[in-house]
Amino acid sequence: MEKQVELVVYGAEVLCPSCVNLPSSKEQYDWLQAAISRKFGGNGVTYKYVDIFNPPEEEPYKDFATRVVDEDMFYPVVLVEGEVVGEGNPRLKTVYKALEKHGLQPE
Repeated sequence: MEKQVELVVYGAEVLCPSCVNLPSSKEQYDWLQAAISRKFGGNGVTYKYVDIFNPPEEEPYKDFATRVVDEDMFYPVVLVEGEVVGEGNPRLKTVYKALEKHGLQPE
């Protein structure tokens, strides 16, 4: 079985104050999943959405959600294998590059 690359999106129902004209975090999460599936296929990536105001108890998700709030980061914040690759308005090119760095190949 191939290695799964973890992509985590931290966001909230409420738009971030600096992201008024952008889609919601959840909409961007869904959009990222669709775009990544088109480029890399349906396998190889595990996706997780974390609500920063109601994070799961498990680590490292709870700690990073607290960090997003405490540091006033623009959300959604996108992590690939624990590395921040997008904040506020994630760029597909940057996300793709991070996935390729972790071994995913476009189909």
